[in-house]
Amino acid sequence: MPLTATRRVTLGLILLAGVCLLFGDFEISTHDPWQALGRLFMGLIQPDFSRVDFLGEALLRTLAFAFVGVGLGAAAGMLLALLFGHVWVRTFCAFIRAIHELFWALIFLQSFGLHPITGVLAIAIPYAGTFAKVYAEILDEGDPQPERTLPRRAGRLSALVYTRISQAWPHLVSYTAYRLECGLRSSAVLGFVGMPTLGFHLAGAFAQGHYGTVGALLLLFYALIASLRLWVRPRLLPLYLLASPFLLGTGLPILWSNVSRFFTEDIVPAPLRHGEGLGGLLPWLGDLLADQAVPGIWNTLLLTQIAMVLTGALAMTLFPLVSHHFTGRHFTGRVRGALGHGVLVVMRSTPEYLLAFILLQLWGPSMLPAVVALALHNGGIIGHLVGRRSNEIHLRQDAPGGMNRYAYEVAPRVYGPFLALLFYRWEIIMRETAILGILGITTLGFYVDSAIQELRFDRALVLIVITALLNIGVDILARRLRARLRLSHTAQSEP
Repeated sequence: MPLTATRRVTLGLILLAGVCLLFGDFEISTHDPWQALGRLFMGLIQPDFSRVDFLGEALLRTLAFAFVGVGLGAAAGMLLALLFGHVWVRTFCAFIRAIHELFWALIFLQSFGLHPITGVLAIAIPYAGTFAKVYAEILDEGDPQPERTLPRRAGRLSALVYTRISQAWPHLVSYTAYRLECGLRSSAVLGFVGMPTLGFHLAGAFAQGHYGTVGALLLLFYALIASLRLWVRPRLLPLYLLASPFLLGTGLPILWSNVSRFFTEDIVPAPLRHGEGLGGLLPWLGDLLADQAVPGIWNTLLLTQIAMVLTGALAMTLFPLVSHHFTGRHFTGRVRGALGHGVLVVMRSTPEYLLAFILLQLWGPSMLPAVVALALHNGGIIGHLVGRRSNEIHLRQDAPGGMNRYAYEVAPRVYGPFLALLFYRWEIIMRETAILGILGITTLGFYVDSAIQELRFDRALVLIVITALLNIGVDILARRLRARLRLSHTAQSEP
């Protein structure tokens, strides 16, 4: 498509976000937000590591849930990827990955309680859907010629292992390593719903005003993410996977009668459970849609659109921090590049839910903490990828410097890949927006959490399904826009 089409889409997204701003609530309601921010900053400068006992345990639990959940998700995802050509498999994978890990955790908490299986399944199920999609894309992009050269007697498994998987192995390993980093973020966030990970202790420290402990927990988490490639070695991975199940803890015992009741009674719509049939189901569903689903969808779409445009603006502003076209290749430039890389690592490593939680404590309940949290997290991810893409560009020797280099040489060449990445993360931003409702922001997650608190699990399940369908719809729209604008994006674009 000509460049004018890209400009029209970009302008349309910006104008839509501007309209959404008119309907959003961005008020700061805390008495002295700067004082609270200063206390948090001092907690990071002077962290309190005195409670090493629970910090160590929380760290081990976070690692254990991540390794077990991601490991199971990767294994199931590879099996599903081999069947991804079937429509029902693609639909199933799209549905399970459209539901956020915290929603899965809330579902399993009602049946399994605070048992390790709740946290493991909450990570493994949506990750299996994501792995299936990406693994299938990676395998499909391999060269088909080696498979044609195999003897006819070669079995399908042999052909798969020695041709498609062997070609794609570096990309499969790279993407799995990236998902492990995501799994660590997901594992930490599970603490906010009661699992014994870093998020659980972080929420408790914030509630008690122990900002030194908050700083220690955050610094530990950043160190964990930053050092991932140093200690996650292929040789050690089997050891980690074998040891992790034993580090999950025991939790409360599972009451199988509760599990049976949850899946056979609790999630059945109340009119059907009480024998009212369709005559009672339709009014019940209509009230649920009018009172909760429609307001939740409206606020979710509103917040998503604003966060998406702010994410794009941040990414295009920050990618020069890691681009050697702006930092330079000399010693000072390498130092600037390292500092810029550190900034983007912190941004992308901080889970959006965790960041929104912190900002809510500092600014009070409104859409502002959610928008800023989503933009910082996703802007860090996209900015890192666009900066890395810009390093592949070769400029002529007489290329201008400064803003002219940015505006006329580099930005136009990376804008297509940037837009593809932004559209790729559109559905992810939507999924994250919905889950932030658990913190009190009136997106779909707010109504899901309220229904669960009121023990109306049938309503919660309907709202979760609506959330999944909304995410699938946005994903379809984003893929069509990428195709229309001829924006190429592959799984290998992920870090």
